[in-house]
Amino acid sequence: MQQEKCSRERIVATARHLFATQGFHQTPMSELAQAAEVSVGQIYRLFTGKNAVIQAIVMQDAIGKAAEMQTTNDSVKSGRLSIEDGFIELTRRALSKGDEALSFEIMAEAHRNTEVADTIADLCRGFRRIIRDLACVANPDLSDDGLEGAEEMILAFMFGLGHRTLSRPKLSDDETARLTGRMILAAVRAL
Repeated sequence: MQQEKCSRERIVATARHLFATQGFHQTPMSELAQAAEVSVGQIYRLFTGKNAVIQAIVMQDAIGKAAEMQTTNDSVKSGRLSIEDGFIELTRRALSKGDEALSFEIMAEAHRNTEVADTIADLCRGFRRIIRDLACVANPDLSDDGLEGAEEMILAFMFGLGHRTLSRPKLSDDETARLTGRMILAAVRAL
């Protein structure tokens, strides 16, 4: 069982690298197996196919992001962090450098593949709950429609900020986080 877990983790880590550098469809399973030092059969014993591998990558990333978001949410609710600082922290985490190429590859695959899209949508439901909690702290008078709008706006900011390096930004990450966090707070309060 431990060996399967190690093989699974190695396959996911290797796929993360290969999918980011070569693309999802340009990476044959045989190359993934060779790079992960497992057999193709082992991959298919652990995953139903490439979609399942990409879904494992998405799950791994989302679990980490959700935990970070929940920590920020808990800090705001307990008063250890102001709501403004909470939105700044949320923005800072969206800006953190990751595998942008892999993220674009996953998003493109989600547009072509409903299984991947459904996995992302399921995970975003957890993000939405945390975002809704923060929006309620920022503006306790929000209507249901206002909360829905706040969720959409904040998620859009988070997705966009995670891919901003392609726009050749002029502001530092810290300055962007500070300004964007304040703008999100102002927008939520204005609803």
